[in-house]
Amino acid sequence: DTMRRVVRQSKFRHVFGQAVKNDQCYDDIRVSRVTWDSSFCAVNPRFVAIIVDASGGGAFLVLPLHKTGRIDKSYPTVCGHTGPVLDIDWCPHNDQVIASGSEDCTVMVWQIPENGLTLSLTEPVVVLEGHSKRVGIVAWHPTARNVLLSAGCDNAIIIWNVGTGEALINLDDMHVDMIYNVSWNRNGSLICTASKDKKVRVIDPRKQEIVAEKEKTHEGARPMRAIFLADGNIFTTGFSRMSERQLALWNPKNMEEPIALHEMDTSNGVLLPFYDPDTNIIYLCGKGDSSIRYFEITDESPYVHYLNTFSSKEPQRGMGFMPKRGLDVNKCEIARFFKLHERKCEPIIMTVPRKSDLFQDDLYPDTAGPEAALEAEEWFEGKNADPLLISLKHGYIPGKNRDLKVVKKNILDNKPAGNKKTDLINAPKKAADASNSQNDAKLEEILKELKSIKDTISNQDERISKLEQQLAKIAD
Repeated sequence: DTMRRVVRQSKFRHVFGQAVKNDQCYDDIRVSRVTWDSSFCAVNPRFVAIIVDASGGGAFLVLPLHKTGRIDKSYPTVCGHTGPVLDIDWCPHNDQVIASGSEDCTVMVWQIPENGLTLSLTEPVVVLEGHSKRVGIVAWHPTARNVLLSAGCDNAIIIWNVGTGEALINLDDMHVDMIYNVSWNRNGSLICTASKDKKVRVIDPRKQEIVAEKEKTHEGARPMRAIFLADGNIFTTGFSRMSERQLALWNPKNMEEPIALHEMDTSNGVLLPFYDPDTNIIYLCGKGDSSIRYFEITDESPYVHYLNTFSSKEPQRGMGFMPKRGLDVNKCEIARFFKLHERKCEPIIMTVPRKSDLFQDDLYPDTAGPEAALEAEEWFEGKNADPLLISLKHGYIPGKNRDLKVVKKNILDNKPAGNKKTDLINAPKKAADASNSQNDAKLEEILKELKSIKDTISNQDERISKLEQQLAKIAD
């Protein structure tokens, strides 16, 4: 007991959360009412994306971060799916590319214009078809460009090369029941999954084999979650047989007993874990809860240390979690959540109180940057690489993103044999038309940019000559 009473030293003990003022929220949004345990929200340093109610299909909003306040009913959406959207995920290597999974059994990948949408987007860059039931999970590979994982209610996991629009790995015989979530490890060499059969599995997707599994990870029947931590351990949330919420820490090399197991409370919302590998803090957001609890994971017993709880009045429908490079390092902000209410999205900022205005390098070790460490082909051939890290010392300045190009492999080979000849005649013409219109658009874009640069230069010229005149007067 005396050991217990000694309060453990941690720089994160005093992390406090604060909701932003009302005018910095995103208001009048009809958040999706689909009964599905995903977070319904995805954010990056440029945009916040929110799955919304849509009649006769599925849609999500994409708002530039600065577009706060009331969102007009007629604001454009991303709306190419024919069934409700269940999950969305921003590409970690391109802040303008987002993937969505839907009840219509497809995954779509979208390119968002640099300054956000001015018209509704109905044409995805690529449609990935391979699931036979609704797709509830999409997750980008952390370090390889254009590699996307999707999991559906057909109990299959498919890993796609988005650059060619192909399914390259199909894990359809590993799960006998619904998959609740999938998580990549730090370098994307393994995935772990939590499933309705109460098992957590660690899978090597390229060898297509289960490396480790644990039965009855949590005894309760309600949904579980399992995520990889930076050191390779696995953190799970679930329910006990008495329906108490639990969290546990596991070593995949020995899944017999958990490293740590804690009972929490008897609420029935699924606990969504959000993990920050730089600080080793896990934030737990229960669906329908009005609080965010956070824990620090360390190497010393009890391994999972409770830090604090951020509480508010309103229950949360969903939650977005900003990557580290989108935070304000000058304010010692270590996490930012985007909490969905029924009709609005409210940013919540987590800060470590510090007196100094200097950059706090102990709070901000180098973090995963937006560059991919591998190309898709290299990863599929068996290469691994850790994330490429960047320093946040001078804040993060988003660079220019390259457009997502999808080059389908010999589409003609897959056509029915009957009309090969006419296809061959039409195909080059179609391709030429498409490339011409693309070139025209590109040219127009370049000319526009040139014009704006010219305008800027002439404005600056005027300003300089005025200043020179003023200077001459002063000198006289």
